[in-house]
Amino acid sequence: MLAIDRLLQSRANAVAAGKEVGSIAECLRGVELHEGSFDATRIRVIDRLVDDGLSALEAQSVAHTWLVHGDFLLASLPRRFDFIVGNPPYVRQELIPAALLNEYRRRFVTLYDRADLYVPFIERSLGLLADDGQLCFICSDRWMKNKYGGPLRHLVSRHFHLRSHIDMVDADAFHSEVSAYPAITVIARGEAKPTRIAPRPALDEATLAELSSAMRAEASAPHLFAELENVVNGSNPWILEAAGRIELIRRLEADFPTLEEAGCKVGIGVATGADKIFIGKFDELDVEDDRKVPLAMGRDLTTGHVEWRGYGVVNPFTDEGPLVNLDDYPRLKAYFEQHRERLEARHVAKKSSSSWYRTIDRITPSLAWKPKLLIPDIRGDAQVVFDEGRLYPHHNLYFVLSEQWDLRALQAVLLSNVAKLFVETYSTKMRGGYLRFQAQYLRRIRVPRWNTVSADVRERLIAAASALDFNACDEAAAKLYSLNPRERESLAQKN
Repeated sequence: MLAIDRLLQSRANAVAAGKEVGSIAECLRGVELHEGSFDATRIRVIDRLVDDGLSALEAQSVAHTWLVHGDFLLASLPRRFDFIVGNPPYVRQELIPAALLNEYRRRFVTLYDRADLYVPFIERSLGLLADDGQLCFICSDRWMKNKYGGPLRHLVSRHFHLRSHIDMVDADAFHSEVSAYPAITVIARGEAKPTRIAPRPALDEATLAELSSAMRAEASAPHLFAELENVVNGSNPWILEAAGRIELIRRLEADFPTLEEAGCKVGIGVATGADKIFIGKFDELDVEDDRKVPLAMGRDLTTGHVEWRGYGVVNPFTDEGPLVNLDDYPRLKAYFEQHRERLEARHVAKKSSSSWYRTIDRITPSLAWKPKLLIPDIRGDAQVVFDEGRLYPHHNLYFVLSEQWDLRALQAVLLSNVAKLFVETYSTKMRGGYLRFQAQYLRRIRVPRWNTVSADVRERLIAAASALDFNACDEAAAKLYSLNPRERESLAQKN
């Protein structure tokens, strides 16, 4: 309704100034799929137009033109628009009927991988922009960094530019609590310019009014936003950091290999599809001894050390890979038969009826006996725990193996603010500033090759990790990466 109010006020001002005005019927469009919401909005629009002096018949005609009842992704919208604003729906692909999803995929190149429905909403809107047109959406920021956002980022890079980005992480702007926060972005056609970045503004009226004015003006307002160059770069994740932190990231990415290029392996623990059946107290799992493996879970790591609470996971796989023959394991067979109905109801079991007792991920018991680093997914700060080789990781834990790096030294690196910088840069934040320490972000961390690390730095790293001294980890990492004073200062800046 605010857009209507502004339009009517502009029309009134023009009339008062003696200017000739045309019809307002082509000035606005709104698309709504939900019938109840559409009908309610139509009534409100007609009432507002009648209040402004239009006859009931005129108001109905204008409302009929302005409002479109239908699916925005399929609706016929022949015009181009100077401004498009919205809050697109969040709908996972598995909730969309197959025929409709196929039609969306046919029309929209950005509906890629596990992309949420809001992604093609952005693509459709960008395609409807006139020359110099602008799109302003408030929606999830996941597409700006995640894999599924790659095609949309590429589209923006080729034909548009990111004018501004307002980070809404931890902003108390919603009626109910949410775990993932949106951002407000303005994407426009036209010549690329620096992107104005406003990190988590205060939500009082005065600040927002000043921010709105500053974002639209040419003048600089460093207390409200920063200007960054080259945020949009092909399909690469958008780096929306302070300039000094971007320079540091770029320097480290140019100078050092990725974690896996340096001889480390990053993986995730086992997903069973039925934890209440496959997981229990190790000594109480009524299966053969070689059919269960001690399990590391997130709560075993809360002190920064492994403090095993005694859980295990039932292993239905042979050491070579295939599922075991249940007839060879009477206790395992009896255990699974007790739970057969629930196990067969899982999606992974329906794909192959003969594999009804498998876990989603194959269990490789040898992983349990390998020294490794264990990293919980969602954390405020990095929690990296050394396991000497006793436990198998659960699915909410990522693990790092290496036959080249000393794992204690690597633990110090991953606990340092340098590693956190990489995760902060490429991860989406959750409520409370929590980060996702997922494999895709851990793999972006850069480290030197172990054979290039001096004996002194090796000793510093190992000692810092063994003592869980985070300041010492930061200092040792600064030596490892040869950080200069400016880079240290950038690293200390709050993101």
